[in-house]
Amino acid sequence: MSLTLLATTHRVAPGLLTWRAWDALRSADAVRLRDGHPLLPALLDAGVVPDLVEEPDPALLVADARRADVLWVAAPEGDEALMRGIGALVVDDPLDVEVLHGSYDLPGARLLDLVSVMDTLRRECPWDRKQTHTTLVPYLLEEAYEVLDTVEAGDYGALREELGDVLMQVAFHSVVAAERDDGTAFTIDDVAGAIVDKLVRRHPHVFGDVTVSGADEVNANWEQIKAAERAEKSGAEASALDGVPMGQPALSLAAQLQRRAGRMDAPPALAEGLAEEAGAELGGRLFALVREAGERGVDAESELRAVSRVFRDRVRAWERRERRDA
Repeated sequence: MSLTLLATTHRVAPGLLTWRAWDALRSADAVRLRDGHPLLPALLDAGVVPDLVEEPDPALLVADARRADVLWVAAPEGDEALMRGIGALVVDDPLDVEVLHGSYDLPGARLLDLVSVMDTLRRECPWDRKQTHTTLVPYLLEEAYEVLDTVEAGDYGALREELGDVLMQVAFHSVVAAERDDGTAFTIDDVAGAIVDKLVRRHPHVFGDVTVSGADEVNANWEQIKAAERAEKSGAEASALDGVPMGQPALSLAAQLQRRAGRMDAPPALAEGLAEEAGAELGGRLFALVREAGERGVDAESELRAVSRVFRDRVRAWERRERRDA
């Protein structure tokens, strides 16, 4: 006789079990699970009528399994205490015990947990409940910059956590958006669906019948597709500069505007006289330096951050010397 402990994941729809799991369910002398288990309707539909219990008793399960083939359907979150109890009972008096996994998480399954946790926090945490898109924006920017710091520092061990913080912000904004009733509501599924559609649309060489010779042609196709999207969205007023976020740091903003202008062969004269027109002499010089950086193939924002880090280290070293000499 034997005891089978059937483990499943709550991240897969109830009833989507392996063939081996269904075979074990149908061939067992007795199938038991908690009343209200999410698998119960699927089992009944399949003609498997289980015994329902409020809370399993390890001693009773082991005793019954010594007389018949018993299958216990574990709770989706696991039955660690029950399994430990069973393990202690069969150490000195062996029994054929098998843990059978009836379903497995697919890649990305833990994202479902994130959605569930964020829904719970939005309902039950006073701080999370009062947040809006506006109040959350500073956190999104902060988390994005922390990702940048870990990449530039080569601290890839910390990168996982920092990316998780960014992902949490995406989930948080989606929860807030789902509550609106003004016709602008969307869910995290809508967010994921939109980016999937965009990626497929912008990669016809992968998902369509377009042939490319290399990365340069991929970039050219990408720009053509984006231009078509802008034209469809804005019509005759569409600009190559549409979509450039003006709230980004000034050096990266200047670099992105210059790259966009360069792609459509805008005349260099457009960059002349900026300081006089804006009344910002230093701004004009900075803009010219950004252009020089682009011509050299370097990123002005990264260059300035690199110098800033060196300055930071020098100041810290000076502080240490001052404290030591004090």
